Amino acid sequence: MKKIDTLLDQQREKEDKIAAFGDLLDDLETTKTRKKALWKEIYENAVSDRERASILFTEAFRTMTGSSSDHASLGSVMAKYLERMCKSNDQILALAEIISKAEREEDKVNPDELFSKISGD
Repeated sequence: MKKIDTLLDQQREKEDKIAAFGDLLDDLETTKTRKKALWKEIYENAVSDRERASILFTEAFRTMTGSSSDHASLGSVMAKYLERMCKSNDQILALAEIISKAEREEDKVNPDELFSKISGD
């Protein structure tokens, strides 16, 4: 029962992260909705991939007894799981850069807009 509660807590945390990311995207007023939906999907996939790879890595690690045969048989598999987690992290970092760029673009002052506001047009 405790394991189920832990899994439910982890799922809630994941959903909270995704919701917070969605809120961040909602703050980008000039970015198109389709682009935001794509970014959110990429984020969800990256978080899920990282989580699944982490679970598989942990399970493989738990089965290892420390013998050289375990390292030979599981080492390359565990390395693949670590690579997947790194790729997911890279995807999230790339998204952060894209969103940061979109935020900077939104914050830029358009001289024509500024002139229109000043002149009361």
